[in-house]
Amino acid sequence: MRFLRSGNKTTAGHGRSSRLIQEKLMNTTPTVWLVGAGPGDPELLTLKAARLLAQAEIVMVDDLVNPEILQHCPQARLIRVGKRGGCRSTPQAFINRLMLRYGRQGKRLVRLKGGDPCTFGRAGEEAQWLRERGVEAGIVNGITAGLAGATQCDIPLTLRGVSRGVTLVTAHTQDDSELNWAALAAGGTTLVVYMGVARLQQIQQGLLAGGMPADMPVAMIENASSPLQRQHACQLSQLCTAATAFKLKSPAVLVIGEVVNAAALAHSYSETSQLAG
Repeated sequence: MRFLRSGNKTTAGHGRSSRLIQEKLMNTTPTVWLVGAGPGDPELLTLKAARLLAQAEIVMVDDLVNPEILQHCPQARLIRVGKRGGCRSTPQAFINRLMLRYGRQGKRLVRLKGGDPCTFGRAGEEAQWLRERGVEAGIVNGITAGLAGATQCDIPLTLRGVSRGVTLVTAHTQDDSELNWAALAAGGTTLVVYMGVARLQQIQQGLLAGGMPADMPVAMIENASSPLQRQHACQLSQLCTAATAFKLKSPAVLVIGEVVNAAALAHSYSETSQLAG
């Protein structure tokens, strides 16, 4: 191996350091995996997620995970650690301590989350917390409910000539502060709102006050991609009234934008799940 004379030692040393870092990263095998189970349809589970479940000794399962997915881990000990808005939930601190305990013991642990663990799923927070305490954590993506629910309704989140982007937001904030609805209304992208059932009035008022047209179509999608999925559409000005009549319940996402009208071009729906403006 040859180096420039002026930087021989420095360049060589830097190259060795880079290789050592790369080798360390490649050879680091997480004992804790934060895995997305997808939104409901068990066939949307990734192959990597299925493989890790088959190898797991312990699986910590969220409430929103379809029970059919657990057929991939019959050998594992199941620990249910449900976290749902408005319901009694397992404290996050307890979940963290449990993952840390088994991770330090070298157990093959899968923390199985509904949807995608990095989309309002706290995977980033949990992975950082574990790594700071010496336990390596890996993350496996899952299909998020906003994408799957829209697709099940034949709604393209982006569409040439209609929407050049999509914005995912949660209406449930840690400090109960309001989102910048005016900026979201002016953004011109399809808006997908998670965890918004309890805040429909704030969403509607915020977007209307921010300048979004009153006749902007909104799709309400409940239990995305599962056999229990229901959907209904209305205009933004009708959101609260329509949701009450539809008896919308969590878990649900809202898809707000002109792309909702694309569904009417693809299919007609029954009265109980009609997508019409």
